[in-house]
Amino acid sequence: MLTVSTIEIDMPMAVDVSVSEDTLSVDLRDGRSISVPLAWYPRLANGSAKERDNWSLIGQGAGIHWEELDEDISLIGLLEGRPSGESQGSFQHWLAGRV
Repeated sequence: MLTVSTIEIDMPMAVDVSVSEDTLSVDLRDGRSISVPLAWYPRLANGSAKERDNWSLIGQGAGIHWEELDEDISLIGLLEGRPSGESQGSFQHWLAGRV
């Protein structure tokens, strides 16, 4: 008989977000904070301060959504250090459509 122990992993969840002119910072439920260059996320970098401040947590803190910028960032992606995977063509199309 094989016995396998299970390990419960408490996934970190976002509780607060702030965006400066050059940094995206996310506070986690476990007390840590993550900061990454805003340049990793071109839609955020090209958004106004008002648009960047209009975020909401999705999936109980597993991700962050910016409605006006049509941007979603997963907490896993932030923890893994992954910048936006959006293609340059897609970004240029989005940028051209901004008024």
